[in-house]
Amino acid sequence: MLSAQRNDWTEDVACPVGGAAIHRDHIADISDAKKSSDSIIPNVSPFYRVSKRLFDVVASGLGLVIVSPVLLVTALAIKMENPKGKIFFHQPRIGKAGVEFKCYKLTSMVPDAELLLEKLSEEEKKEFAENFKLKHDPRITRVGHFIRRTSIDELPQLWNVLKGEMSLVGPRPPLLVEREAYGRHLGKVMSVRPGITGYWQVHGRNDTDFSERIKMAEYYVDHCGFRMDFQILLDTVKVVLTGRGAA
Repeated sequence: MLSAQRNDWTEDVACPVGGAAIHRDHIADISDAKKSSDSIIPNVSPFYRVSKRLFDVVASGLGLVIVSPVLLVTALAIKMENPKGKIFFHQPRIGKAGVEFKCYKLTSMVPDAELLLEKLSEEEKKEFAENFKLKHDPRITRVGHFIRRTSIDELPQLWNVLKGEMSLVGPRPPLLVEREAYGRHLGKVMSVRPGITGYWQVHGRNDTDFSERIKMAEYYVDHCGFRMDFQILLDTVKVVLTGRGAA
């Protein structure tokens, strides 16, 4: 049976760092099998790790306060569209070192999403089986389309960041059903904290397939640092404002 879980942060694959262009044909070369299986410890300094965590704590704490009015308005909109539906939902994801955690989101799908998934066309089922998501998902509500396009549905993950389960910037946390699909790449991708935003979100999102997303995640692990994180945060703002590659 297909799962109703959706793989989010689903966004041109040009590297913004230093203005260098990293296209898909280049990124295809950075996930060599030996590199993926052997290099699972990111080459970053302790200073970077500690500083990043401190920034995550401060930014997520302030962020939750700042976005609380947005969360309140969105919660009302979700309830108005579906009075019996839930405002929040959590999804089991794979975190750093393979530890599972509950990833929080605002509800953007209809309550019977599981049943609707079984009613998809054969072509849609094939797309879901290959990418663990649908580019044009019929299960998404009207409010859901808006909050996904603007990434408002991801705001509750600031709580995950504050708890230390996620970071503001990092690879997308895989779904449990994606564990086998990641294969030998999972150890490397999850050698760092997963992020609310990351290299994939600002360089493809819904315009990339599953294998490309893994390669971009590995690229981030290989090159993560203050400069890349800052550039990704800036580019995230641009992506959110333009809706480029959004679901």
